[in-house]
Amino acid sequence: MNLIEETKFLMKKYQITANKNYGQNFLVDENIVNSIVESAKITKDDVVIEIGPGLGTLTSYLVEKAGKVICIELDKKMLTILEERFALYHNFELIHDDILKVDLHSLLEENLKKYPSAKVVANLPYYITTPIIMKLLEEKLNLKSITVMVQKEMAERLVEKPGGKKCGSITYGVYYYCTPKLVTAVPNTCFIPSPKVDSSVIHLELLSSPRVSPLEETLFFQIIKTAFLQKRKTLLNTLLIGNFGNRDFLENMLSTLSIDLKIRGEKLSLEQFKAISDYIYEKRNLD
Repeated sequence: MNLIEETKFLMKKYQITANKNYGQNFLVDENIVNSIVESAKITKDDVVIEIGPGLGTLTSYLVEKAGKVICIELDKKMLTILEERFALYHNFELIHDDILKVDLHSLLEENLKKYPSAKVVANLPYYITTPIIMKLLEEKLNLKSITVMVQKEMAERLVEKPGGKKCGSITYGVYYYCTPKLVTAVPNTCFIPSPKVDSSVIHLELLSSPRVSPLEETLFFQIIKTAFLQKRKTLLNTLLIGNFGNRDFLENMLSTLSIDLKIRGEKLSLEQFKAISDYIYEKRNLD
């Protein structure tokens, strides 16, 4: 039975339809599933967290490769399917919860006592991709990598380098914590039902420490987010709007740091944002 037949069988057996509220589209392309698993380099040393397993298509591959698979599923309708499908697997655990509310620190701390490394592998719901990825990064979890399928446009932002044409504020967050890589494109025909957009699989390898070390990390990310709130405005004007200083102060800062007064935030490097953040932080602490 191929994945298309298997998916249709499960949907019919359990009387399941894709829930639009949860952004469900069931992956039915075996080559893509294999690409996800292979790019994550899953071994028996890994505890894998899968977010939104749905019918368990990707899960069925993960449980064969990983030491343990922990699935976090919000949709109640999927629980019975997953419990029955993986009842005989001793390395399978199912948690019914919202990933954004789960205490991943505690979950990983307990499981990393037995398994050397932890990885996240998932076909993410597109409507909450950014909050999920930022949660995984900002909470500074003991993760080795994150391998996920996301909407194509989002993937382009996630793997872009700071200052690139397609970067967004999340680009800087990802590059701060990870080495990002595009794994493969995924046409919308690889799903049931077919979404209106194409997707991509990306792999984020976590760095042992952030690429830069701002004096105040919270301020650093506040400045980056502010710079992207109104992308058509210059960096100077967005910093004014964000109340990071008056015009004279900000113009002097940018001149001192050799940053063009007319530049837009999306053109800055991670190091330049650090320099701005550190400058503002030091001035605030002197006053």
